[in-house]
Amino acid sequence: MLAIESTGGKEIHDNAILNADVPTIAFALGVLACRDMEFLWDHIVRIAEAHGIIASGDSACGFANTAMVLAEGHNIPRVLAALIRAMTIPRSLIAFERGAVGPSKDCAYEGPFIKAITGCPIALEGAEAACAHLSPIGNIAKATADLWSNESVQNVRLLGGMAPVVSVEQLLYSTRLMNVATDQGDSAAHMLRDCFVASDANLDPQAYILRPDVVIEISQVIVDAPTPYLRTRAAGLKALEILRRAQGNGDIHLPRTEAKWLDRLSAQLEAVPEDEAELIAEVVPTL
Repeated sequence: MLAIESTGGKEIHDNAILNADVPTIAFALGVLACRDMEFLWDHIVRIAEAHGIIASGDSACGFANTAMVLAEGHNIPRVLAALIRAMTIPRSLIAFERGAVGPSKDCAYEGPFIKAITGCPIALEGAEAACAHLSPIGNIAKATADLWSNESVQNVRLLGGMAPVVSVEQLLYSTRLMNVATDQGDSAAHMLRDCFVASDANLDPQAYILRPDVVIEISQVIVDAPTPYLRTRAAGLKALEILRRAQGNGDIHLPRTEAKWLDRLSAQLEAVPEDEAELIAEVVPTL
């Protein structure tokens, strides 16, 4: 299976994250990253077919997971990381539009949306990926996974043994549990799924947007939009709308500083033009 963490547009996006610059984030993800994905995945699918291997999927790790790690270190707002996660979905979807068949790459936390839209299987990581990065979504990522993975593990000695061996044991136990729940039928599988969701969803906006019902809601506006850029804009607007609604009805409790950022980000994204050429004309002179 051939999968990749492609990074077209990342140079622009990294700077935009640190400045909470939503128009430039929209430009990097909705224009640069999407165009790069179209070019790249036409080649990847052709190469995979020529060598008899599976064109699996892409990951927005270099965008959304970068934001997640920055938020975990209190360098950017968590609501900004949640917004970026939603806005990366269309660029990863392009791999499947160009011929990828899954499973999506394990560090692609946009996988649940890809699965909702395409029906393709997805790989995910979470709690057992703490060996490489901390996150607020370690359990909820398990709710919709078809393939469960860990992450990069340094080859250092722990009390239990070498770290890669310890990490594989943790991964094995987690996978056994999910397999047993699946084998016991829908009732057991759904109960475990719901526990995974409930244990994370209300604690962080990044987790909340991975709730299965929220995944469906955001996926719908992506499907309804006609172009990758408009999908990117629509996904972000819907994610912010959902987070404002969740804050209002008490499903999540954002600190005052995070709530202020939710309003700021909404105002910025609503001001981003619907016309892609207009956004390009606005952003390019600032780079």
